[in-house]
Amino acid sequence: MLSRVRFILVVASVMTAAISAAQTPASAPAGSTGLCRDGSYWTGATKKGACHGHKGVQDWYGTTVPASGGAAAPTAATPAAATAGTAATSAPVVAPKAASAPAVAQAPGGGAGQVWVNSSTKVYHCPSDRWYGKTKSGAYMSEAEAIAQGNHADHGKACSK
Repeated sequence: MLSRVRFILVVASVMTAAISAAQTPASAPAGSTGLCRDGSYWTGATKKGACHGHKGVQDWYGTTVPASGGAAAPTAATPAAATAGTAATSAPVVAPKAASAPAVAQAPGGGAGQVWVNSSTKVYHCPSDRWYGKTKSGAYMSEAEAIAQGNHADHGKACSK
């Protein structure tokens, strides 16, 4: 039942995107391919994972490049006429990210009894968490300090039992 609902939502969003041709606004950063519902911009090549943690996608400006590396499927940004070879203008196709992207290095520090606090989201991560020491901004501190400063555990899972 849930998969049917998701399928219907995907079909409805594709049809809506085809009807309303979204163009990248002038105020958007260069290379933006989508606008998240929280007002931030997405610069990925595909919609997969776009705006995760930012309340979902509000508007999509880019084209979705198939995994086979062929021509982009017709979307709001690239009408069918443009892919057929006529003289229609379309948004540039964003190249997919390289499969061998470098791993994010862990911040120096940490250790036994320390959690990593993401200062922008106010979420703290345990040493066993994949985001421990790897978010853009944050600091190591004890779990008690993190809670005292108003931070909360990732997905509500505290480190100490």
